[in-house]
Amino acid sequence: MEPVALHSVKELPVSTLLTRILLFCGILSSLLYVAMNVFVAMQWPEYSSSSQTVSELSAIGAPTRKLWVGLSIPYTFLVMAFGWGVWRSARENNSMKVVGGLIITYGALGIGWPFVPMHLRETLAAGGGTWTDTAHIAFGIVTVLLMLVAMAIRIMVLGRNFRVYSIVSMLLLLLFGILTTREAPGISENLPTPWIGVWERINIGIFLIWVIVLATVLLRGVVGSDTAGTTTRV
Repeated sequence: MEPVALHSVKELPVSTLLTRILLFCGILSSLLYVAMNVFVAMQWPEYSSSSQTVSELSAIGAPTRKLWVGLSIPYTFLVMAFGWGVWRSARENNSMKVVGGLIITYGALGIGWPFVPMHLRETLAAGGGTWTDTAHIAFGIVTVLLMLVAMAIRIMVLGRNFRVYSIVSMLLLLLFGILTTREAPGISENLPTPWIGVWERINIGIFLIWVIVLATVLLRGVVGSDTAGTTTRV
């Protein structure tokens, strides 16, 4: 990966500056999500990040539900902005535009998440689950599929280094997804799930880091394509 020369913001066209801002939103979105996981979990003393899922922070009856939902709003729009940035950076590359569209769709799902919350484990074990619990699972499946498809398409678009990185990320995403799924039945039965929070957070972290890396690569490409004498190779 060759270094890209630094340039003053004033030297960049307005359209390029907008694209860079939108791409930077991807980095901000990942950092915000990590902060949310740490800060919100701290507001619920009985909550365990290692043995409970992220969704339980926004479950019906959870003391952290309102806080999580409130903080998820800016995350949702940051992700959608990033997807728009990916779309803009694609130029004539249709595959890249598809990836941008998938990321926008992934972000847009965040608008619906608050309306399909799960119930707390105790409620589920007592038979108090409703259609929102089923819809919550469906949202989760769609989210993972969007992640995987976006990564898969990226593999065919960018250079060798990012291709290898995306393949490894996809394999890890599948591995920790399986580990998370194996413990998932214990939630509805209110049984111990000692590592489900760890597996799920590793899974989420893989995608968050992938977004940061992708944003960084595209930011370099945007500068390289609009600045004379500068090239970017990944």
